[in-house]
Amino acid sequence: MDLLNNLALGFGVAFTIQNLLYAFGGALLGTLIGVLPGLGPVATIAMLLPSIYALDATPALIMLAGIYYGAQYGGSTTAILINVPGESSSVVTAIDGYQMARQGRAGSALAAAGLGSFFAGCVGTVIIAAFAPPLTELAFKFGPAEYFSLMVLGLIGAVVLASGSLVKAIAMILLGLLLGQINTDVISGTPRYSFDIPELTDGIGFVAIAMGVFGFGEIIANLGKPAEHREVFTKDVKGLWPTRQDFHDAWPAVLRGTTLGSILGVLPGGGALLASFAAYTLEKKSRGRAGEVPFGKGNIRGVAGPESANNAGAQTSFIPMLTLGIPPNAVMALMVGAMTIKGIQPGPQVMTSNPELFWGLIASMWIGNLMLIILNLPLIGIWIKLLTVPYRFLFPAIMAFCCIGLYTLNNNPFDVYMGAGFAIVGYIFYKLSCEPAPLLLGFILGPMMEENLRRALLLSRGEWSTFVTRPLSAGLLIAAALMVVVVMLPSIKSKREEAFQDAD
Repeated sequence: MDLLNNLALGFGVAFTIQNLLYAFGGALLGTLIGVLPGLGPVATIAMLLPSIYALDATPALIMLAGIYYGAQYGGSTTAILINVPGESSSVVTAIDGYQMARQGRAGSALAAAGLGSFFAGCVGTVIIAAFAPPLTELAFKFGPAEYFSLMVLGLIGAVVLASGSLVKAIAMILLGLLLGQINTDVISGTPRYSFDIPELTDGIGFVAIAMGVFGFGEIIANLGKPAEHREVFTKDVKGLWPTRQDFHDAWPAVLRGTTLGSILGVLPGGGALLASFAAYTLEKKSRGRAGEVPFGKGNIRGVAGPESANNAGAQTSFIPMLTLGIPPNAVMALMVGAMTIKGIQPGPQVMTSNPELFWGLIASMWIGNLMLIILNLPLIGIWIKLLTVPYRFLFPAIMAFCCIGLYTLNNNPFDVYMGAGFAIVGYIFYKLSCEPAPLLLGFILGPMMEENLRRALLLSRGEWSTFVTRPLSAGLLIAAALMVVVVMLPSIKSKREEAFQDAD
């Protein structure tokens, strides 16, 4: 009964004119940046962080959430039509989706992706609504030692599930933790690593790092790529409703993808990307009907499964962020940053202190998913037209927008210089094949880890054993250790490398 009352409160908040407009704006912008290759949700949300200063917390978070799950929809459009994934989680969609487009079945592929995404998004929203309250109750039992151990588990999860080299992922985490130490010590009040620069005594601006590494860094990386001729299958986009056979083939893949994505979305570092690859692997191993199209040649299951998984993963990744204040991926780290900007401390108290925000955000996700179906299927022609805009016209506008956004944070050019500095750092990471997402997680969690570590040691009078004598803390540390051991096993290590090799 409480759940129904809470959802009624949420829909009451979400169905205001202002919040509906921001949900629509977020979904529209998310689809747009999903369609345009080279612009992902991380870069876009990083660019938009300065704009939320002028908004209330609820519409701001509704809009940012809409951008995130909207990008999952939009990314599939370019993956299917021109074999260019607009979003990293749509990489596997391109394998079979593009082949379907070449065979004149672009409409069926787009419909399978859209309807599968809608179903998965709705299920993900229900899971958040059902599991968030009990998890919040559990979170209130967490002390400083448990929070520290949970963050250790989160960071190790981010390392294990990051694509590419484990060594590089660990290095990025450590660099993020070190950058988080540039601030004023909360206990002694002494500036640390500020190098007598007054602006650094409050720490490096979160927006400057996010926008520099992701926004500017992505643009520089994209400018380094040669412009390729794209074959857009506009003439083949017809018959947007799948055939009976398509439905029959696709719905088991949608169910499997939704289930897998809902589980993996909660894991730190996993989210939508890992869910889509795992779903594709699962579909290849699942028995299909006799005489179906082989995978890689236009199998509709290869579109429906991953698209359902990445949307379910995107939705359920909100659970640890909303209930524990722990971001499982880079986008959720940005959402935590946005909540902090609005003066809201992420964690279990959000549901009790800001119920309108908490339940309004959950209700808006269902409304946003419905909007996305309307935006994506009938308006395919408009999204295709956007693909013809040359990148040389797009990137100066994006750069100008980023610089204005950075300057308006504190009306201080220092923030622009920091953004420019991290742009160079982001480009170096790109050239070295280092994922910047673990750095962002380390930067966000570093100060929180330090605070909880010092509080735990203060309460235990300096006894480090408090982390292993408290059952919940010990359990989380054991889980973290097992995760490291499992990923180092030769068989698992080789499969991991193979999976991410396929991703590239």
